[in-house]
Amino acid sequence: MRYPHLLAAIAFIAPAPLLAQALTPAETRTIDALVTKTLADTGVPSASIAVVRGGKTVLAKAYGKQFEGQKGPADPTLPYQIASVSKQFTAAAVQLLADEGKLSLDDTVSKYIPGITGGDTITIRQLLSHTSGLRDYWPQDYSFKAMATPTTPQGIVDRWAKAPLDFAPGTQWQYSNTGYVVAGMIVEKVAGQPLLDFLQARVFRPLGIRALDQDKAVGPGFPQGYLRHALGPVRVETPAAPGWLYAAGELAMSPQDLAKWDVARMNRTLLPAKLWAEQETPVNLTSGASTGYGLGVGIGVKDGRRIVEHSGEAVGFLTENIVYPEDKAAIVVAVNAWFADAPGRIAKGIADVILPQPQASNPDAAALDRTKQVYAQLQAGRLDGALLTEDAAYYFTPATIADYRTSLSPLGAPSKIEQVGQTRLRGGFVNRSYRVSYPTRTLRISTYAEPGAQGRIEQFLVSPVE
Repeated sequence: MRYPHLLAAIAFIAPAPLLAQALTPAETRTIDALVTKTLADTGVPSASIAVVRGGKTVLAKAYGKQFEGQKGPADPTLPYQIASVSKQFTAAAVQLLADEGKLSLDDTVSKYIPGITGGDTITIRQLLSHTSGLRDYWPQDYSFKAMATPTTPQGIVDRWAKAPLDFAPGTQWQYSNTGYVVAGMIVEKVAGQPLLDFLQARVFRPLGIRALDQDKAVGPGFPQGYLRHALGPVRVETPAAPGWLYAAGELAMSPQDLAKWDVARMNRTLLPAKLWAEQETPVNLTSGASTGYGLGVGIGVKDGRRIVEHSGEAVGFLTENIVYPEDKAAIVVAVNAWFADAPGRIAKGIADVILPQPQASNPDAAALDRTKQVYAQLQAGRLDGALLTEDAAYYFTPATIADYRTSLSPLGAPSKIEQVGQTRLRGGFVNRSYRVSYPTRTLRISTYAEPGAQGRIEQFLVSPVE
């Protein structure tokens, strides 16, 4: 159920939205072959997928064995346990209550739930962004001993949310299912009804989504979870006892139903647009560093495109859900096994089929060329204002440019300027760092720029490396 990864961030190039068009027969055959081969290679029994292009679901299909004794082909309408992908729905429930003035994301936990360690300082926003410091109750990738016995949200809180904090609230990012259990309890207390009932009324029924409590999506006719020990045989997995997922990952739905939510996200329907934006804004730590995580979703860039992403891991199930908002595209992959990386492999292969190539083959190389250009201009004391945003132009006063010229010009041409570290998004800008090498010293350049190959520079700071 934990959030295994956020897809690696690289340079951002805003793509043109994809046209709402059906898959061609060749594209469908490629996807069929991809999924079939992945299942064969990994031993994963089944996969169910949904593909959105141009803001419409263009493919919903299931493959393989969904449960023992299955007769006939796999059914794409069957609900898979989506685990931590559920977190964005819990976050949406909190946001809807906040939008109605019934709570604030900056309220402390103790206002609603007593007895939680740090509850008088932890905010609801920190619960939803994994910055609360509450100890995670399920960091393992297996079903631990207590999960064989039914539990309740209060039972989880009593054992894990009353333990010492792992860190001071807001100072670190650390995935915590416990924080979402507390958030779900707050929703129920404020709304006066079970979390799932609230979501059915406010989200699922309006969108036409069939969503179930995953504890009830078991037994005949439902996808069955599978496990594998090392390279041993694939075996039927024993589900966790009831109550262990709750607001951290209680939902089961088909990929085609989850895709309806993804379409609502990209079209800014159902929820007020400001709530979608709030959910997709990375939360900063008290240090000012970005977590890369919003409210129930990870935010990043993949192959030059902004993504809103979350994965899920339940007992015997894995899910990958990726939305490309600017492309009006989304990919949902659910499998009934919690070994191997079938969801990631399938999602990447589908992306290669439905998304056009990035508009710039190597945007970091283009950014490096411009960095060299601006550095040379600063050495010469002649900075092209057309390259700068309003704030950067405000920063680079004549006195500032003079200081850059007088201190950098004597160094002459550097032997090398190279990018170091990852390209990241922060505050709507693309952040890159560079190393400037001279025979006897090294400098650092920290840059922020608008997205796109021709995006203006927001920051260009040169400092020594001690």
